[in-house]
Amino acid sequence: MNIQNIMTRSELIFSQQFQQMQAHPRYHALMALPLLQRILVIIALFAASQVVIFGGLYLIFGKIVVIGFLASILAGLATGVGALPALFFKKISNNLFNGMLGGAAGVMLAATAFSLLVPGITSGNLIWPGKGIYVVSLGMMIGAFFLHYADRQLPHVHFDSVSDTQLNSLKKIWLFIIAITIHNFPEGMSVGVSFGSGELKNGLVLSIAIALQNIPEGLAVALPLLGLGYNKWRAIGIATLTGLVEPIGGLLGITMVTVFEPILPFAMGFAAGAMLFVISEEIIPETHSAGRSRYATFSLMIGFIIMMVLDNLMN
Repeated sequence: MNIQNIMTRSELIFSQQFQQMQAHPRYHALMALPLLQRILVIIALFAASQVVIFGGLYLIFGKIVVIGFLASILAGLATGVGALPALFFKKISNNLFNGMLGGAAGVMLAATAFSLLVPGITSGNLIWPGKGIYVVSLGMMIGAFFLHYADRQLPHVHFDSVSDTQLNSLKKIWLFIIAITIHNFPEGMSVGVSFGSGELKNGLVLSIAIALQNIPEGLAVALPLLGLGYNKWRAIGIATLTGLVEPIGGLLGITMVTVFEPILPFAMGFAAGAMLFVISEEIIPETHSAGRSRYATFSLMIGFIIMMVLDNLMN
Protein backbone atom coordinates (compact mmCIF):
# COMPACT_ATOMS: atom_id res chain seq x y z
CA MET A 1 0.00 0.00 0.00
CA ASN A 2 1.55 3.35 -1.02
CA ILE A 3 1.59 6.55 1.00
CA GLN A 4 -1.16 8.18 -1.08
CA ASN A 5 -3.57 5.32 -0.30
CA ILE A 6 -2.68 5.47 3.39
CA MET A 7 -3.30 9.22 3.51
CA THR A 8 -6.56 8.90 1.58
CA ARG A 9 -7.90 6.18 3.89
CA SER A 10 -6.83 8.10 6.99
CA GLU A 11 -8.52 11.28 5.76
CA LEU A 12 -11.71 9.33 4.94
CA ILE A 13 -11.85 7.71 8.39
CA PHE A 14 -11.19 11.03 10.12
CA SER A 15 -13.87 12.75 8.01
CA GLN A 16 -16.45 10.08 8.85
CA GLN A 17 -15.67 10.25 12.58
CA PHE A 18 -15.83 14.05 12.55
CA GLN A 19 -19.22 13.98 10.80
CA GLN A 20 -20.54 11.51 13.38
CA MET A 21 -19.32 13.76 16.19
CA GLN A 22 -20.97 16.81 14.59
CA ALA A 23 -24.29 14.94 14.36
CA HIS A 24 -24.31 14.13 18.10
CA PRO A 25 -26.80 16.18 20.19
CA ARG A 26 -24.17 16.92 22.85
CA TYR A 27 -21.91 18.46 20.23
CA HIS A 28 -24.72 20.81 19.17
CA ALA A 29 -25.38 21.69 22.82
CA LEU A 30 -21.69 22.47 23.35
CA MET A 31 -21.44 24.64 20.23
CA ALA A 32 -24.60 26.55 21.25
CA LEU A 33 -22.89 27.83 24.41
CA PRO A 34 -21.28 31.30 24.49
CA LEU A 35 -17.59 31.20 23.58
CA LEU A 36 -16.25 31.65 27.13
CA GLN A 37 -18.55 28.97 28.56
CA ARG A 38 -17.65 26.62 25.70
CA ILE A 39 -13.92 27.02 26.44
CA LEU A 40 -14.48 26.45 30.16
CA VAL A 41 -16.53 23.31 29.48
CA ILE A 42 -13.81 21.92 27.17
CA ILE A 43 -11.13 22.64 29.78
CA ALA A 44 -13.25 21.00 32.50
CA LEU A 45 -13.84 17.89 30.35
CA PHE A 46 -10.13 17.65 29.56
CA ALA A 47 -9.20 18.03 33.23
CA ALA A 48 -11.73 15.36 34.22
CA SER A 49 -10.33 12.96 31.62
CA GLN A 50 -6.81 13.47 32.97
CA VAL A 51 -7.98 12.81 36.53
CA VAL A 52 -9.54 9.53 35.35
CA ILE A 53 -6.46 8.50 33.36
CA PHE A 54 -3.82 9.40 35.93
CA GLY A 55 -5.98 8.29 38.85
CA GLY A 56 -6.52 4.90 37.23
CA LEU A 57 -2.80 4.50 36.55
CA TYR A 58 -2.00 5.42 40.15
CA LEU A 59 -4.50 2.95 41.60
CA ILE A 60 -3.42 0.08 39.32
CA PHE A 61 0.34 0.58 39.01
CA GLY A 62 1.39 3.15 41.61
CA LYS A 63 3.12 6.52 41.70
CA ILE A 64 6.13 5.67 39.54
CA VAL A 65 3.97 4.86 36.51
CA VAL A 66 2.10 8.17 36.81
CA ILE A 67 5.38 10.12 37.00
CA GLY A 68 6.85 8.21 34.06
CA PHE A 69 3.77 8.71 31.90
CA LEU A 70 3.70 12.44 32.70
CA ALA A 71 7.42 12.73 31.89
CA SER A 72 6.90 11.04 28.51
CA ILE A 73 4.03 13.47 27.74
CA LEU A 74 6.22 16.47 28.56
CA ALA A 75 9.09 15.06 26.49
CA GLY A 76 6.71 14.62 23.55
CA LEU A 77 5.35 18.16 23.93
CA ALA A 78 8.89 19.47 23.53
CA THR A 79 8.43 18.79 19.80
CA GLY A 80 5.78 21.51 19.77
CA VAL A 81 8.04 23.83 21.76
CA GLY A 82 10.75 23.32 19.16
CA ALA A 83 8.31 24.27 16.42
CA LEU A 84 7.43 27.64 18.01
CA PRO A 85 10.22 29.58 16.20
CA ALA A 86 8.19 28.90 13.05
CA LEU A 87 5.94 31.74 14.24
CA PHE A 88 8.76 34.16 13.51
CA PHE A 89 11.05 32.49 10.94
CA LYS A 90 10.49 30.51 7.75
CA LYS A 91 14.11 29.40 7.51
CA ILE A 92 17.16 29.08 9.77
CA SER A 93 20.83 28.73 8.85
CA ASN A 94 22.25 25.26 8.19
CA ASN A 95 25.00 25.80 10.78
CA LEU A 96 22.46 26.58 13.51
CA PHE A 97 20.26 23.64 12.57
CA ASN A 98 23.25 21.26 12.37
CA GLY A 99 24.45 22.52 15.74
CA MET A 100 21.04 21.87 17.29
CA LEU A 101 20.88 18.36 15.86
CA GLY A 102 24.48 17.64 16.87
CA GLY A 103 23.74 18.72 20.42
CA ALA A 104 20.63 16.51 20.40
CA ALA A 105 22.71 13.52 19.25
CA GLY A 106 25.24 14.10 22.06
CA VAL A 107 22.49 14.39 24.65
CA MET A 108 20.89 11.15 23.45
CA LEU A 109 24.20 9.28 23.38
CA ALA A 110 24.98 10.24 26.98
CA ALA A 111 21.46 9.44 28.16
CA THR A 112 21.57 6.08 26.40
CA ALA A 113 24.86 5.19 28.07
CA PHE A 114 24.23 6.47 31.60
CA SER A 115 20.44 6.09 31.96
CA LEU A 116 19.81 2.87 30.02
CA LEU A 117 22.91 0.74 29.44
CA VAL A 118 24.71 1.13 32.78
CA PRO A 119 21.61 0.60 34.98
CA GLY A 120 20.43 -2.14 32.61
CA ILE A 121 23.66 -4.11 33.07
CA THR A 122 23.52 -3.56 36.84
CA SER A 123 19.93 -4.79 36.98
CA GLY A 124 20.76 -7.77 34.78
CA ASN A 125 23.64 -8.78 37.04
CA LEU A 126 21.30 -8.76 40.04
CA ILE A 127 18.93 -11.17 38.28
CA TRP A 128 21.51 -13.24 36.39
CA PRO A 129 24.91 -12.74 38.09
CA GLY A 130 27.67 -12.02 35.57
CA LYS A 131 25.31 -12.21 32.57
CA GLY A 132 23.67 -8.78 32.64
CA ILE A 133 25.82 -7.41 29.83
CA TYR A 134 24.80 -10.25 27.51
CA VAL A 135 21.08 -9.76 28.20
CA VAL A 136 21.40 -6.02 27.56
CA SER A 137 23.45 -6.62 24.39
CA LEU A 138 20.78 -8.99 23.05
CA GLY A 139 18.12 -6.38 23.78
CA MET A 140 20.19 -3.72 21.97
CA MET A 141 20.46 -5.76 18.79
CA ILE A 142 16.76 -6.65 18.80
CA GLY A 143 15.87 -2.99 19.38
CA ALA A 144 18.01 -1.96 16.41
CA PHE A 145 16.54 -4.69 14.19
CA PHE A 146 13.04 -3.64 15.25
CA LEU A 147 13.61 -0.12 13.90
CA HIS A 148 15.36 -1.53 10.83
CA TYR A 149 12.25 -3.61 10.12
CA ALA A 150 9.95 -0.63 10.73
CA ASP A 151 12.08 1.46 8.35
CA ARG A 152 11.68 -1.18 5.65
CA GLN A 153 7.96 -1.79 6.10
CA LEU A 154 6.59 1.74 6.61
CA PRO A 155 6.88 4.31 3.80
CA HIS A 156 8.80 7.41 4.86
CA VAL A 157 11.57 9.83 3.97
CA HIS A 158 14.80 9.78 5.99
CA PHE A 159 15.92 12.69 8.13
CA ASP A 160 18.74 13.67 5.76
CA SER A 161 16.09 14.54 3.14
CA VAL A 162 15.69 17.84 4.98
CA SER A 163 18.87 18.99 3.24
CA ASP A 164 18.91 16.76 0.17
CA THR A 165 15.44 17.48 -1.20
CA GLN A 166 14.40 20.52 0.85
CA LEU A 167 11.10 18.63 1.25
CA ASN A 168 9.62 20.57 -1.64
CA SER A 169 6.41 18.58 -1.99
CA LEU A 170 3.52 17.71 0.30
CA LYS A 171 4.10 13.98 -0.21
CA LYS A 172 7.73 14.23 0.87
CA ILE A 173 6.82 16.28 3.93
CA TRP A 174 4.26 13.73 5.10
CA LEU A 175 6.71 10.89 4.48
CA PHE A 176 9.18 12.78 6.66
CA ILE A 177 6.54 13.33 9.36
CA ILE A 178 5.87 9.56 9.35
CA ALA A 179 9.61 8.99 9.87
CA ILE A 180 9.68 11.32 12.88
CA THR A 181 6.62 9.59 14.33
CA ILE A 182 8.16 6.11 13.86
CA HIS A 183 11.26 7.13 15.76
CA ASN A 184 9.42 8.93 18.55
CA PHE A 185 7.75 5.71 19.71
CA PRO A 186 10.92 3.94 20.93
CA GLU A 187 12.14 7.21 22.44
CA GLY A 188 8.98 7.38 24.55
CA MET A 189 9.38 3.71 25.39
CA SER A 190 12.93 4.34 26.61
CA VAL A 191 11.63 7.00 29.04
CA GLY A 192 8.99 4.59 30.34
CA VAL A 193 11.44 1.70 30.71
CA SER A 194 13.88 3.94 32.57
CA PHE A 195 11.21 5.03 35.06
CA GLY A 196 10.11 1.41 35.34
CA SER A 197 13.49 0.55 36.82
CA GLY A 198 12.38 2.41 39.94
CA GLU A 199 15.22 4.94 39.63
CA LEU A 200 13.61 8.36 39.30
CA LYS A 201 16.98 9.93 38.56
CA ASN A 202 17.56 7.80 35.45
CA GLY A 203 14.04 8.46 34.22
CA LEU A 204 14.31 12.22 34.72
CA VAL A 205 17.70 12.43 32.99
CA LEU A 206 16.45 10.43 30.02
CA SER A 207 13.21 12.40 29.70
CA ILE A 208 15.21 15.66 29.69
CA ALA A 209 17.48 14.22 27.00
CA ILE A 210 14.54 13.17 24.83
CA ALA A 211 12.87 16.55 25.29
CA LEU A 212 16.05 18.37 24.18
CA GLN A 213 16.36 16.05 21.19
CA ASN A 214 12.73 16.69 20.20
CA ILE A 215 13.22 20.46 19.92
CA PRO A 216 15.10 20.48 16.57
CA GLU A 217 12.79 17.73 15.28
CA GLY A 218 9.78 19.97 15.86
CA LEU A 219 11.43 22.76 13.91
CA ALA A 220 12.36 20.33 11.12
CA VAL A 221 8.68 19.40 10.73
CA ALA A 222 7.16 22.90 11.00
CA LEU A 223 9.42 24.87 8.64
CA PRO A 224 8.78 22.80 5.47
CA LEU A 225 5.04 22.97 6.13
CA LEU A 226 5.29 26.76 6.27
CA GLY A 227 7.16 26.70 2.97
CA LEU A 228 4.18 24.99 1.35
CA GLY A 229 1.74 27.60 2.67
CA TYR A 230 0.45 25.93 5.82
CA ASN A 231 -0.93 28.19 8.55
CA LYS A 232 1.72 28.79 11.25
CA TRP A 233 -0.34 27.36 14.09
CA ARG A 234 -1.41 24.38 12.01
CA ALA A 235 2.24 23.62 11.21
CA ILE A 236 3.09 23.83 14.93
CA GLY A 237 0.10 21.62 15.76
CA ILE A 238 1.21 18.92 13.30
CA ALA A 239 4.75 19.05 14.70
CA THR A 240 3.37 18.66 18.23
CA LEU A 241 1.28 15.65 17.22
CA THR A 242 4.37 13.81 15.95
CA GLY A 243 5.76 13.96 19.48
CA LEU A 244 2.57 12.79 21.17
CA VAL A 245 3.20 9.20 20.11
CA GLU A 246 5.90 9.19 22.81
CA PRO A 247 3.46 8.91 25.76
CA ILE A 248 2.06 5.75 24.12
CA GLY A 249 5.52 4.21 24.02
CA GLY A 250 6.25 5.55 27.49
CA LEU A 251 3.13 4.01 29.01
CA LEU A 252 3.82 0.68 27.29
CA GLY A 253 7.42 0.64 28.48
CA ILE A 254 6.78 1.56 32.10
CA THR A 255 3.79 -0.75 32.63
CA MET A 256 5.57 -3.64 30.91
CA VAL A 257 8.66 -3.55 33.12
CA THR A 258 6.60 -2.77 36.25
CA VAL A 259 4.42 -5.85 35.76
CA PHE A 260 7.18 -8.10 34.39
CA GLU A 261 10.22 -6.90 36.34
CA PRO A 262 12.63 -9.66 35.14
CA ILE A 263 12.49 -8.27 31.57
CA LEU A 264 13.83 -4.88 32.72
CA PRO A 265 17.48 -5.43 31.60
CA PHE A 266 16.35 -6.68 28.19
CA ALA A 267 13.88 -3.79 27.83
CA MET A 268 16.59 -1.25 28.71
CA GLY A 269 18.87 -2.78 26.08
CA PHE A 270 16.03 -2.76 23.55
CA ALA A 271 15.36 0.95 24.16
CA ALA A 272 19.08 1.75 24.00
CA GLY A 273 19.50 -0.13 20.72
CA ALA A 274 16.54 1.67 19.17
CA MET A 275 17.88 5.05 20.25
CA LEU A 276 21.39 4.31 18.95
CA PHE A 277 19.84 3.26 15.64
CA VAL A 278 18.05 6.62 15.35
CA ILE A 279 21.21 8.55 16.25
CA SER A 280 23.41 6.72 13.75
CA GLU A 281 20.88 6.26 10.96
CA GLU A 282 19.09 9.60 11.04
CA ILE A 283 20.47 12.38 13.22
CA ILE A 284 24.24 12.24 12.64
CA PRO A 285 23.94 11.74 8.82
CA GLU A 286 21.64 14.80 8.67
CA THR A 287 24.22 16.99 10.42
CA HIS A 288 26.81 16.04 7.77
CA SER A 289 24.52 15.79 4.73
CA ALA A 290 26.06 18.88 3.14
CA GLY A 291 29.64 17.86 4.02
CA ARG A 292 31.61 17.90 7.23
CA SER A 293 30.22 20.15 9.95
CA ARG A 294 32.45 21.17 12.85
CA TYR A 295 29.43 22.93 14.36
CA ALA A 296 27.68 19.57 14.62
CA THR A 297 30.77 17.76 15.90
CA PHE A 298 31.48 20.18 18.75
CA SER A 299 27.77 20.50 19.53
CA LEU A 300 27.59 16.71 19.89
CA MET A 301 30.48 16.78 22.36
CA ILE A 302 28.93 19.66 24.31
CA GLY A 303 25.56 17.89 24.43
CA PHE A 304 27.23 14.70 25.67
CA ILE A 305 29.15 16.57 28.38
CA ILE A 306 26.03 18.46 29.54
CA MET A 307 24.08 15.23 30.02
CA MET A 308 27.06 13.50 31.65
CA VAL A 309 27.38 16.36 34.15
CA LEU A 310 23.61 16.40 34.75
CA ASP A 311 23.62 12.65 35.39
CA ASN A 312 26.50 13.06 37.85
CA LEU A 313 24.81 15.96 39.68
CA MET A 314 21.63 13.94 40.16
CA ASN A 315 23.45 11.03 41.84
